[in-house]
Amino acid sequence: MNRPHDGEGVDLEDHRQIDSHNAQPELDGDCEAKRLDREPQAAESMTPERWAAIELALIPGVGPRLTGLLIAHFGSALRVLEARRSELMEVERVGPKVAEAIVASKGSDLADRVVDHCHQNRVTILLPSDRHYPAPLRNLPDPPPLLFQRGHVTAADALAIAIVGTRHPTHYGLTMAKRLAVELVHAGFTIVSGLARGIDAQAHRAALEAGGRTIAFLGSSVTEIYPPEHLELAEEVERNGALISETHPFSMPRAGVFPQRNRLISGQSLGVVVVEAAERSGALITASHAGEQGRDVFAVPGPVTSRASQGPLQLLRDGAILVRSAQDIIEHLGPLAKPTPSPCGKTMRHPKELQLNEQETRVLQAVETSPTDIDQIIERTKLEVPRVLATLSVLEMRGLVRRSGGRLFLRP
Repeated sequence: MNRPHDGEGVDLEDHRQIDSHNAQPELDGDCEAKRLDREPQAAESMTPERWAAIELALIPGVGPRLTGLLIAHFGSALRVLEARRSELMEVERVGPKVAEAIVASKGSDLADRVVDHCHQNRVTILLPSDRHYPAPLRNLPDPPPLLFQRGHVTAADALAIAIVGTRHPTHYGLTMAKRLAVELVHAGFTIVSGLARGIDAQAHRAALEAGGRTIAFLGSSVTEIYPPEHLELAEEVERNGALISETHPFSMPRAGVFPQRNRLISGQSLGVVVVEAAERSGALITASHAGEQGRDVFAVPGPVTSRASQGPLQLLRDGAILVRSAQDIIEHLGPLAKPTPSPCGKTMRHPKELQLNEQETRVLQAVETSPTDIDQIIERTKLEVPRVLATLSVLEMRGLVRRSGGRLFLRP
């Protein structure tokens, strides 16, 4: 693919459209008509600035933070690539080696090869400015300047919990990972993990078997699945969620790439559950990122004599939330950053809403974020007065509504 010139835009076809024989099974009831994840996501137009952003992100030594500093200094990725070596070195953290790499990139065909490869392999290239770039990751202090994605992420995937752990789990660890993943999927959550052997793979498989969605963040390229025995699992994840990586298809293996991707696992999630992990496990790095990002950290307790339980026990000692079931997770989660569609298409403001019965949901949906009179709630729900009053009391105890004066209620 030739790089675009000024005034020229090249539209890449959408590689995320799902064939009818690969589509997910529909949900029963009202959810069936309200699924939001069937719509194909339109490809972005390949403008000169977009091409420059891709080229910049592919330069060795130019990571997320430095990319942000460079664009903030020059105003655009295109101007960064047009800058002279001396101008580049005026930017904080840019030394001679990085400046030379940026200048030398003008003669590289890497961007051409990467874009062509993605075009041929159903891979979508995402920049932070793109509409379909995962919103939780865009809000990180160091959002990836470039993501490669197979599959698709929906708005409902904002309700996501990460399940991570050791590559050498015990039977107990596998049992707990499966149990939690299934319970969370049934509650309406998407499961996030890293497609690694052990707990990660168990969490992905359990989510898929339960008919749910799952997202895998890879340290490898999305077209070079690692470990190789998870190729079939990766294809199933793509059909029912997404495979996402910062690593481009022609990247050479390098140390530190897997710990770095762990910040994306935690960043995409409302919280991270560590099932089993040794004292120096990568799962603890994910938990550390979660704490730094303001996400909740959960841990499954295990025998104090088990090597695989030392990581979770250490987290519990340091203040993590003890988890016995999905209910422990849901009850602890705070309000969502912004209203999010549930799997049934209703607007949610708190994960606890997933635990409500039909009547409680109907009453809650009738309450606005501004003070709402009881008579309005009764009229909207078509329920008897005693039922509405009793349900409002339950919702108030759960922290989903609060009273604003004698007859007024609102959603916090």
